[in-house]
Amino acid sequence: MGTPSRHFSESPEDPFALGRAAAAVLDDRGIVVGWGSRAEELLGYPAKEVIGRMWQDLLIDSRDLSAARSVVVDAVKAGGWFGVLPVRHRDGRRVDMGFRARAVTRQGGDQEWLLVGAPAADVIAWQRDRALLDGLYRRSPIGLVTYGPDRRVIRVNRAVEKASGVPAEAPVGHRPREFMVDEDAGPADERVRHVLETGEPLIFTEQSARTRHDPGRERILSVSAFRMEDPSGRILGVAETIEDVTERHRAQRRLALLNEASARIGTSLDVAQTARELAEAGVHGLADYCSVDLLRPVTVGDEPIPGAAGPLIRTALSPPDHRVPFQEGDVVPLLPESGQARCLAERRPVVERLLSLRPEWYAMDRRRIELALGLGVHSLIAVPLIARGLVLGVVSLWRARDSESFEDGDAAVAQELSSRAAVCIDNARRFTQQQNTALTLQRSLLPSTLTDLPAVEVACRYLPASGELGLGGDWFDVIPLSGARVALVVGDVVGHGIHAAASMGRLRAAARTLASLDLEPDEVVARLDDLVGLLAAELEANADGNTSAIEQVLGATCLYAVYDPVLQRCSLARAAHPAPVMSTPDGEATVLDPPAGPPLGLGGLPFETYEVDLPEGSLLTLYTDGLLEAGNGDVDTALETLCACLSDPTQPLEQACRTAVEALLPKGHHPTDDVALLIARTRVLRPENVASWQLPLEATSAARARELTTAKLAEWGLPELAFTTELVASELVTNAYRYATGPVTMRLIRTHCLTCEVSDTSHTSPHLRRALSTDEGGRGLFLVAQLAERWGARYTRDGKTVWTEQPLLPA
Repeated sequence: MGTPSRHFSESPEDPFALGRAAAAVLDDRGIVVGWGSRAEELLGYPAKEVIGRMWQDLLIDSRDLSAARSVVVDAVKAGGWFGVLPVRHRDGRRVDMGFRARAVTRQGGDQEWLLVGAPAADVIAWQRDRALLDGLYRRSPIGLVTYGPDRRVIRVNRAVEKASGVPAEAPVGHRPREFMVDEDAGPADERVRHVLETGEPLIFTEQSARTRHDPGRERILSVSAFRMEDPSGRILGVAETIEDVTERHRAQRRLALLNEASARIGTSLDVAQTARELAEAGVHGLADYCSVDLLRPVTVGDEPIPGAAGPLIRTALSPPDHRVPFQEGDVVPLLPESGQARCLAERRPVVERLLSLRPEWYAMDRRRIELALGLGVHSLIAVPLIARGLVLGVVSLWRARDSESFEDGDAAVAQELSSRAAVCIDNARRFTQQQNTALTLQRSLLPSTLTDLPAVEVACRYLPASGELGLGGDWFDVIPLSGARVALVVGDVVGHGIHAAASMGRLRAAARTLASLDLEPDEVVARLDDLVGLLAAELEANADGNTSAIEQVLGATCLYAVYDPVLQRCSLARAAHPAPVMSTPDGEATVLDPPAGPPLGLGGLPFETYEVDLPEGSLLTLYTDGLLEAGNGDVDTALETLCACLSDPTQPLEQACRTAVEALLPKGHHPTDDVALLIARTRVLRPENVASWQLPLEATSAARARELTTAKLAEWGLPELAFTTELVASELVTNAYRYATGPVTMRLIRTHCLTCEVSDTSHTSPHLRRALSTDEGGRGLFLVAQLAERWGARYTRDGKTVWTEQPLLPA
């Protein structure tokens, strides 16, 4: 019968395999010349009954004769035939058989036909399996890779070839390490080994699969694998089904990036910090470099002008790299044709997938271009930062070197990320604006500088409570008074915020006004008490149900002290405020105990003046309760600590303030209440700078006053002030002679100015009036007011003092 053609498979599953199929041989006339035992089993004819007979007469029913002849014609034309044909069994029934017919030429040129047949059902099932297998390798959209027992690739289908771009025959005979990058080949090879050795299938396992011929292209595959065995249990290898889930993975990763970025961006109300958080989120799974450039007004908290273009400030850059053309803090100029400028002008993202390094990126000089060349940047997304319809700046994301170019999905993520970040940046900007406004208000309400006064040297600290915009209700002031004296004030309005600051400002302004009247400390505090009551009533009338402002002003505390450097005496009164600490030159620090008095606005109890002598070089420390309560809340312990910090009165006052704050506020701890601290070192006016005389209440006293004034000014080397001072002293003494009783005291004080004081026992207030041309008097105080820079009157229990001040010319 000759050598069988290789067309017939040796697979045991093949119904036409030798040993399983029925075989027969026909000569060129159609006479059976060979008959196999399997044919006898399937059709019932023994060989002796078949050989020598025409196959049509024996096997074909008359009903199927025309179909059989058609098969013969087709077979002769094609040199072979395959198909299903009904044949007659020996017992007379029809049997559907699948046949393969092939012409065979023997030696000598004789031609014969080899027929191989099998039950039609087996042939159809086998053909279906073959079609399925062919579909898997040729038309299936799901990738298929088969490995041999040595873990080398046997075959891959076209889906794998199409997805990877690698020819189907390229990986055949190789292990994963030979055609995949090392980072991805290791897990792939280990997966095949595990399935091969254990027989445990893997289902939908995701892994990265980058090929060596295109390592920059990211591919994420969902792999299922099972071990292949023959019916006898012999291991044939491993089959893997592969689905490219790169887009799904990217979508999940982008969603995770947005979720994570939402938690990372906006953790503070600082514009620069928020921009840095945005830049760090941009390089976390989206880009290789990310920069955030904001309009200059945004960086300082101002609102950008709609439609107005301005310089951009590089606010954030991640990761830091000196090769990036512009660093944080640099001004970033843009050319109109750059991607960033176009995205700002069009208010939409701009994607440049293949970006050549051109100067059009920015207005870059040659040096910056050369630095940027080393980055290997090839793709750009520029996204505008827009919040409330205002453009705040631009976010630039780059991919470099082996990274894939940006896609539309990346641009959508960048836009969503920037939209969320823009709201956070705008919130931070608005907070900065409010904070700057609040700090400006706070600075306007507190003394900007503490003037070096003849009476005291001062230093201070102010710390607003944590969590506030720098606004608090604590306040302090240093107010120069007549006669070289000084008033020291510390107060505390309940609460924090804008209402507390406004109330504090009103109290401070009132205290300054009352201080200018030269009232006694208890009188000043009493009038502040009246003022707070009036403020509370006013706020209650306009509160509209909001009682917080009333509670803040009602119950405020205050301490008012006046120090006289001539008498070296301090008079003070307080309204429920913490008592001051006095440190004497010998290093002894004690807490004074003046009458406490009620809080301001409550009324019902009087305020008392407390007097204490302060030797030269003593420290008088005024503070608010926030300083004592900043630590563990133990006020007694805090007072002991404060006294210990003030036990060296010779230390610089700034150092004393710093030492006290550091000792009472734990390191890194922000106070929960406002803290105000004012330390004053007392000075004394030397006797040679003060001259005092008691004059009798006589008509000649004015002349005597002129003589004494002239002589003293000559002694002090101030002859240029003699004329005006004589006239001032003469007029003040004359008024005392006319309208007062008892002795008159005149005093000259030389400090940064020349002070002339005349005291008498009358409480009558001096009145400045404009005299008519026919009046013989009434011009004294008018002349005094014209000659002196400042003048005024203060009252004591024994009378009043009228004083004037004249500036001294520089030496």
